Amino acid sequence: MPIEKDDRTKDYDRIAKAIAFMRENHLRQPDLATIAEHLHLSEYHFQRLFTRWAGISPKRFLQYLTVEYAKSRIAETKNLLDLSVDVGLSSSSRLHDLFVNLEAMSPGEFKSGGAGLQIFYGIHDTLFGRCAIATTTRGICTLQFLDVADLDLATQNIESLLRLEWPQAEILYDPKATQFACDRIFCPTLCKNDAPENEPLKLFVKGTNFQIQVWRALLNIPFGAIATYQNLAEAIGRPTAARAIGNAVGSNPIAYIIPCHRVLRASGELGGYRWGCDRKMSILGWEASQIADKSQIL
Repeated sequence: MPIEKDDRTKDYDRIAKAIAFMRENHLRQPDLATIAEHLHLSEYHFQRLFTRWAGISPKRFLQYLTVEYAKSRIAETKNLLDLSVDVGLSSSSRLHDLFVNLEAMSPGEFKSGGAGLQIFYGIHDTLFGRCAIATTTRGICTLQFLDVADLDLATQNIESLLRLEWPQAEILYDPKATQFACDRIFCPTLCKNDAPENEPLKLFVKGTNFQIQVWRALLNIPFGAIATYQNLAEAIGRPTAARAIGNAVGSNPIAYIIPCHRVLRASGELGGYRWGCDRKMSILGWEASQIADKSQIL
């Protein structure tokens, strides 16, 4: 059954299409009229759509999609990660104005396959398209971006994934139970008065010791920053393990919150992304636009 998308996902679908077109034609540097025509929109409506989504114009946004910009952010982030090594990698980080705490499943819980655990999941619209969120009483255990329009199929896919990861858990489809988590992540102002001040956003993950170590390191990459696989390898004291780091990054079960999208190749190129390179570029550009001093941008 197709599910009607809300305005955020409709906007993102068109923004992603525009960003994909800009990426594919970056050597030609298409102007606003050309991009708008590709989307079957007028220049006015495209400019308005883009500004509503990103907060800045397409021209300004393009500045954050260049290899040169990525390299400049990588250099800054390396210093931040080096500092995190000096003080010890923490298990918490920040997502906008939220503290994020990560708890790993114990070896005994890992072996039991989630026996005695209730998992509630739902499908929601966000700034970056539709996503599935799964929660437990101990925290969010899954956040996956979706590109499936059919609700029944998307639900089946996510439930199959959850049952594979947590075979002994009780898994229940209950989007009302996950809506608050979605709002805290993507629309924090909507629930600012509904959560106790400074209450952390909790994550509950299943992984190997190495994966957990990498995911904790990812949480140390600040909002709007960019790191490389080698940066992460050095940050956890495994400087020759960049390839293994890449595998652990690609296995991240909680998109966006554990910010694997902030990891690029040393060249400044995107590399891969479990939920699509166009989405990765969209999130990176959007984050950059949120932290920029817009008065300094031409």
